[in-house]
Amino acid sequence: MSITKDALLRFNLTDVEVIKKSRKYQGFFALDEYQLRHKLYAGGYSKVLTREVFERGDAVALLPYDPITDSIVLIEQFRLGALRSKTGPWQLELIAGMFSENEVALDVAIREAKEEANLDVEPKKVIKVMDYLSSSGGMSECIHLYCACVDSEHISGVHGLETEGEDILVHVVTRQDAEKLLAEGKIANAATIIALQWLALNLDKLKASWK
Repeated sequence: MSITKDALLRFNLTDVEVIKKSRKYQGFFALDEYQLRHKLYAGGYSKVLTREVFERGDAVALLPYDPITDSIVLIEQFRLGALRSKTGPWQLELIAGMFSENEVALDVAIREAKEEANLDVEPKKVIKVMDYLSSSGGMSECIHLYCACVDSEHISGVHGLETEGEDILVHVVTRQDAEKLLAEGKIANAATIIALQWLALNLDKLKASWK
């Protein structure tokens, strides 16, 4: 059974009426309250809904991959949001960072690679993986995900900006070991899970493009 175009994503931004938006909290992050209504599949509009949205800005995540050694650069750092998770608050992750509207996502990825792992990344050796919404039920954040071809031979140590309270330990692991960590549930960060699964699906094509 084929799916017709009209059956998917029937509505768009014009089918939402924002009646009121107010900022309820502003700190390092922000919380906005919306009063809105939207079109219904059965016809007409919904009642006026009150919903809160967590505003933290957009972010970039970078998967550094060394095709020569078949290795991946991962970072380890403390994450308060993981305090009650089974894996604990120290998480294995991709290099990542938030950015403002006037910044270019690729530039942010390259900058964060240097700050968090002392890794020099060439723009021509970076490819876009995808953009995705990390939790659109209540948060506006969009993740811009990239993969970079790197030389991981001398990558190690503790990095990060002291002014931002960063304490980042760098790891270089084989792709097979990264996949094992993923299978064992020791990687719980969404961007890292998505990137590793993407790499597994696109490995041959990726290596061919970087020859």
